[in-house]
Amino acid sequence: MSAPSHDSDPFQHARPRLLGLAYRMLGSRADAEDILQDAWLRYQGVDPDGIDNPDAWLTTVVTRLSLDRLKSARVQREVYVGPWLPEPVVDANGMSPESATELADDLSFALLLTLERLTPAERAAFLLHDVFDTPFATVAAALERSEAACRQLASRARKAVRQAHPGQQATDADHLALLQQFVVAIGSGRTEGLMQLLATDAIAYADGGGVRISALNPIRGRTNVARFYMGLARKFITRGTEATMRTIVLNGRPAVLLFLDGQLDQALNIDVRDGLINRIYSVRNPEKLTHLGMQEITPTDAAH
Repeated sequence: MSAPSHDSDPFQHARPRLLGLAYRMLGSRADAEDILQDAWLRYQGVDPDGIDNPDAWLTTVVTRLSLDRLKSARVQREVYVGPWLPEPVVDANGMSPESATELADDLSFALLLTLERLTPAERAAFLLHDVFDTPFATVAAALERSEAACRQLASRARKAVRQAHPGQQATDADHLALLQQFVVAIGSGRTEGLMQLLATDAIAYADGGGVRISALNPIRGRTNVARFYMGLARKFITRGTEATMRTIVLNGRPAVLLFLDGQLDQALNIDVRDGLINRIYSVRNPEKLTHLGMQEITPTDAAH
């Protein structure tokens, strides 16, 4: 997909935004890259002089390709082993639109999982208009629906997002501090200390995809979540496993990588509300980690 310059190639100029759109639609970096490859091939097959607005044309193509991919993805997720979580990404800034919408920079797992509960059409209309600031005329063309219908789709989606995702309440510094306290509490075996960091309705999701052992259902409630992580810590100690961690930024928020005996085991992220951890996301499926180049990350600067 190389080009002389982004300014002379509309596709390359729009690529980061298109990648961000496809990723938000699918929750998969690998699938998003496939969508862009397909879109680029289609763009190469048309006469540029016949496209009045390349940006709108590319947006329409990527949206429709993502909707088609989403159909098969949803079928696959129905048989997915355990909770499904999005693939974590490190280049969140490069996948954000240039618009200054409220959710333009939000790539959090909380938002992506909320989008999963929308219909494909609602998801597309909401992302295009509310996140990427796309005019409803372009949204209507992409979805092959009337502008009025697209406004209704976006409105329903917006309401669902606001109810389930009221907005980030923690600064990056506070988020990181809670995450580090969480890790220290587990490592020290202080159950009470861990309980104090968790919201009453805390939920922990572990995505092993059937490849790595993980909880097959979300773990709900402060007590159950604390017991689960204390149990894991005891297993590591009993087996003599060396656990090390490294801080990283995933999906625009502080996260940690957990290494067991020097091998990357999982990416751990949290969601913070009212100063407490209310969601924990553990991605263990190796297929969702390799695209980050994590196999090249070493735990030399990790803290025990």
